[in-house]
Amino acid sequence: MMIGQSVSELHERLVRKDVSSVELTKAYIDRIHSVDPTLKAYLTVIEDQAISQAAEVDRKIANNDGLSALEGIPMALKDNLCTEGIRTSCASKMLENFIPPYNATVTDRLRGAGTILLGKVNMDEFAMGSSTENSYFGKTRNPWDLGRVPGGSSGGAAVAVAADEAAFALGSDTGGSVRQPAAFCGVVGLKPTYGAVSRYGLIAFASSLDQIGPLTKTVRDNALVLNAIAGYDPRDSTSVAYDKPDYTKFLVNDIKGLKIGIPREYYGAGIDPDVAKGIQTGIQTLIDLGAEVSECSLPHTEYAIPAYYLIATAEASSNLARYDGVRYGLRAEAEDVLGMFKKTRAEGFGQEVKRRIMLGTYALSSGYYDAYYLKAQKVRTLIKQDFDKAFETFDVLLSPTAPTTAFKFGEKSADPLTMYLSDITTVPINLAGIPAISVPAGFVKGMPIGMQLMGKAFDEGTLYRVAYTFEQNTQYHTLKPSLSGEVLASVSR
Repeated sequence: MMIGQSVSELHERLVRKDVSSVELTKAYIDRIHSVDPTLKAYLTVIEDQAISQAAEVDRKIANNDGLSALEGIPMALKDNLCTEGIRTSCASKMLENFIPPYNATVTDRLRGAGTILLGKVNMDEFAMGSSTENSYFGKTRNPWDLGRVPGGSSGGAAVAVAADEAAFALGSDTGGSVRQPAAFCGVVGLKPTYGAVSRYGLIAFASSLDQIGPLTKTVRDNALVLNAIAGYDPRDSTSVAYDKPDYTKFLVNDIKGLKIGIPREYYGAGIDPDVAKGIQTGIQTLIDLGAEVSECSLPHTEYAIPAYYLIATAEASSNLARYDGVRYGLRAEAEDVLGMFKKTRAEGFGQEVKRRIMLGTYALSSGYYDAYYLKAQKVRTLIKQDFDKAFETFDVLLSPTAPTTAFKFGEKSADPLTMYLSDITTVPINLAGIPAISVPAGFVKGMPIGMQLMGKAFDEGTLYRVAYTFEQNTQYHTLKPSLSGEVLASVSR
């Protein structure tokens, strides 16, 4: 079954002409038609355009022109990444019919690499959420247990990869939105260093925290995708001109002598004991492979969640002010301009988005700016300094990606604070701007868990080295959810 294979395996099959890109693309489209009515990972599928792009690749194969690593490979994009001429909704009523006139930089770079875009995938509205329950278009189901969430906000992207509806996908990560769904769905998810991947064309949630990252079946696939999307972009003022390596060069099965730190604060209250036990098994695997592992401290971790939710909501309040019914997006009819503003936002935004806008507006308001937003930025500096100090001793830090396995639908949606705490191990990384990767690390009661590896800024290579070594010496990434026709049919009914 070709659609269950990794990007690198599919590339080899295309090179050998065992399969054509059109055949491969049609196989993925058939898979989407088969399972997505139940999973609901996709918001938009572009069949004709995908097959047309695949035919271009096949002509190149027929001419023996040679293929790049991602050429002819079908993939999906989170629906907050702009695609020229293709609806980009941010899973919101506000942008339900928005057709961007331009591509995001990552869209262009993947198109230039010859990938085949299958469509746009579901997410929490404006990337605000940890469960993909906040989408205007409905929830996406976890393929390992259809009664559980896939994580968020890149839940659709993680499900598309886990359920073989795409060979890989791109998501965005503001506080764990690539890594947490990767852990919940048993795939690999990377949040690159802030500035390593252009944010041009990413519809903003929190501009100083957002970062685009790949979700893939394997660590090698992840490195291949990062090779294609990373690098300086003059259109993004936060993009960094750095000496980008070939990330596949770091895929060596050897971590002897590497120093790995275990932050004690990431194993406190709220971490499921079974998840902690699973991660401890993974740590022992790394020790057996020659890594030097010891405990460390990131003392300001307890302030990460409040600092994050002040900074993120403040930036969201600013970024989402543009949705006023005047320039683009939804416009509600009203008797005057002020009424139109109010009615447009009342009808266009969902409950969670409104909550965060209000929190952010309050934090930025006169008399509260210094007490809340400015203080949160000072705490952010302390959190970054914690990481800087830890990396003076350690090459990599390690923790659970999420404190629990995927929770049931509705379990946390009634209590926003409980939902926010599900990001307790991921948000510090975004505050510090460093890279982190989640790799499959076992199962608890049939549900996947993820191991998070954190690295120095622009040192994704070391993360890939550790993740690849772990992957090569375990089998977790080879296991797939069972999506029988009977189960899917019963849920659909």
